[in-house]
Amino acid sequence: MNHYRLFRRAALAGALALPILTTGCGLFTQPTSESIDPPQNSSQNVNASIDTGQTVAQGEQSQMTLYLKDHNGLLAPVSVMANLGADEKIGQKALEMMVEGSSYESEIPDGFQAVLPKGTTIKGLNLVADQKLAVVDFNQSFADYNIADERKIVEAITWTLTSLPDIQKVEIHLEGQKLAEMPQDGMPIDEQLTRAVGINLEAAENVNYSQSTPVTIYFSAVTPDNEPYYVPVTRLVNRSNNKAKTAIEQLISGPINDLPLKAVMTPDVLVKNVTKKDGIVTVELQDDSYQAGQPEPAEMLQAVVLALTENTGLSKVQIKLNGKTDFVDTENRSYTEPVSRPEFVNAFKG
Repeated sequence: MNHYRLFRRAALAGALALPILTTGCGLFTQPTSESIDPPQNSSQNVNASIDTGQTVAQGEQSQMTLYLKDHNGLLAPVSVMANLGADEKIGQKALEMMVEGSSYESEIPDGFQAVLPKGTTIKGLNLVADQKLAVVDFNQSFADYNIADERKIVEAITWTLTSLPDIQKVEIHLEGQKLAEMPQDGMPIDEQLTRAVGINLEAAENVNYSQSTPVTIYFSAVTPDNEPYYVPVTRLVNRSNNKAKTAIEQLISGPINDLPLKAVMTPDVLVKNVTKKDGIVTVELQDDSYQAGQPEPAEMLQAVVLALTENTGLSKVQIKLNGKTDFVDTENRSYTEPVSRPEFVNAFKG
């Protein structure tokens, strides 16, 4: 066995896992089962069927995902628990928590900041159910932002709302009028926004822009308090006949452009194939340093699940390691059966 490879793999797993153990926070909201299926409903979790068109009882807590700016200036999902007022919509509450200087500022974890300009209010948020479309109407203060933040604002709104059940598209209005472009730098938003807008955009080396395709992958970062979290990156790459396989190859290649991110996979791991069948995406990984019975880093495997579900639209992933599925990760989760995409990512202690 190559001991250098083993050392690198152990270092990777330790670098990501140690802060979780010592701080008590986790990259994911963890269920009690050994799978990585989304958390089941409990007395503290709102039913997953609730969306922006529905309301909950006063005082009930709901878990939601906000896309916030981290201390490196990158957008990242942050899972928070919030109390909902009488007839308050979960999507509207999420956007309100993303306003700079709002009364919810103390509920945002250290190392993150709101992206919507100060004074922004949500005048309306409506769901067109048959189109899976959320229409959000902001007041005039929404237009008062730093021009450099324009794309991040669009990305944060889009990714936050599309993290809710039954929402796949977003439309932005200002004082009751649909915006064809953003107010400051004129970013076109005349078409309905989806996650195809990307997040934290970058381009692979030597990419042909006219023949490129976007893949969204997840790397690791740490807060100023040394708590780990995932950061999604949409990377433009040359087109291939297997986008999902390309995404995992880019995940293996690691961060680029001197971004303050850390790889979640060692470069000696190979992706042999990625296939889709019956609603399940299967990835075949080759790791010559792996020994039977040795746990694989949980952060690596969960990043694979996130990348594959993000780039295929499927919710179930079967991971094969050296042709086998009878292995566990460093958090003792079994991958014998297909696993689901986690519902909430980057859950920090309140």
